[in-house]
Amino acid sequence: MTRPKNLLLIGRPGIGKTTALLKVAELMRDYRRGGFVTREVRVGARRVGFQIETFGGAVGTLAHVARDSGPRVGKYHVDVAEFERVGVTALEQAVVAADVIFLDEIGKMELFSERFRAAVLRALNCSKPVLATVMIHPHPFVDGLKRRQDVKLIEVTLANRDRLPNELCTELVRLAAGSSSGCGNGPS
Repeated sequence: MTRPKNLLLIGRPGIGKTTALLKVAELMRDYRRGGFVTREVRVGARRVGFQIETFGGAVGTLAHVARDSGPRVGKYHVDVAEFERVGVTALEQAVVAADVIFLDEIGKMELFSERFRAAVLRALNCSKPVLATVMIHPHPFVDGLKRRQDVKLIEVTLANRDRLPNELCTELVRLAAGSSSGCGNGPS
């Protein structure tokens, strides 16, 4: 049996999944990185929304309290069209052009997009390694991803979150290059 090439980070909200993914992406800065990360939008201490940032520098709104249309998650309305324009397009391009695909996150807001679901499946099915954060709560689509034979679930905890980025980087480098070259050093 081959080793899983898709690494899915799970854990409670706020435990450090996104932080771990960003640290791994930084360690792998000399590789062609593709995909996107989700960041909070704050006004002072108040969270007012979420934005998508691609590794190519594009930024778009995922959800915001000021929006009055679109699917609703809590106090936020999701901008599916903007998410697809920025985030899903970056994911689709990563399947073609990246060495490693980073995906933060596969969550409730993102799953309103059918195009996103299809792009996630294409990414997991391609030969490139994927590092993704996924929601911990049950969801039929996400539960199916977690059961895949080519997926390794990694729980981020207080005990492992500081050492996890280096361990993940080492594994992704091996998967991307077929060798054990070090993190921070590009493909050989």
